[in-house]
Amino acid sequence: MSRQERKNMIQFIEKTRGFGHEKLMYMTDDEIEHIYNRLYSKYEIEMLG
Repeated sequence: MSRQERKNMIQFIEKTRGFGHEKLMYMTDDEIEHIYNRLYSKYEIEMLG
């Protein structure tokens, strides 16, 4: 994943979940992507429903 993708994912997670930036900075790319995918799926369902 590129730095910009990671940055965008972290910003989305912070806004929707309220995670602290410091906590997210120490997670691996895979962990960030997993959290992002779960949150984005919920976000899509809420937006469509």
